[in-house]
Amino acid sequence: MRGWPVLRGRARRGRGSYAAGGDPLDAAQERRVRAVLALGGVPQADLPDGVQQVRLRLLERAASGREAPRDVSAWAAVVASNLAMDWHRAKRRQERLGERLAALRPAELPSGEETSLLSLAVARGLDELPDAQRQVVVLRFYADLPVRSIAEQLGVPEGTVKSRLHTAVRALRARLHEDEVV
Repeated sequence: MRGWPVLRGRARRGRGSYAAGGDPLDAAQERRVRAVLALGGVPQADLPDGVQQVRLRLLERAASGREAPRDVSAWAAVVASNLAMDWHRAKRRQERLGERLAALRPAELPSGEETSLLSLAVARGLDELPDAQRQVVVLRFYADLPVRSIAEQLGVPEGTVKSRLHTAVRALRARLHEDEVV
């Protein structure tokens, strides 16, 4: 919590915006963050979440003991710009996943009941997996991340990710056969 006094001191000297019990962003900084997010293509409905993310990162920085940025307004604008880029990456990832799922859809769609049974069985199977296995399955097959990215983000070797995926898929397959879904 060493960073809190630094932010408070800077606010008193006019170099930061955090005052005891107040908002880490003043009104002008918040408007600037909203503008950067909006110009970065973030939809209007997501702007409040983006502003909150900037606040959270400023508070996390202070809580970790790092010194407050020299120019909180500029720092917040850069963070907002990065958030806008992240939003676009996530949107593209979702679009690619939708395209892949559409391509995998068979020409003859199973009945609604068959689809519901399969979805329910997969959901149950995921619930039964250990957390580490469920995490890599979701990141690989639902978030469409490559094994290398998953390994980097989780801080584990690629072989560990592959092993967890193999074990999880084998368990899910067994579950689906056990439930006589496939």
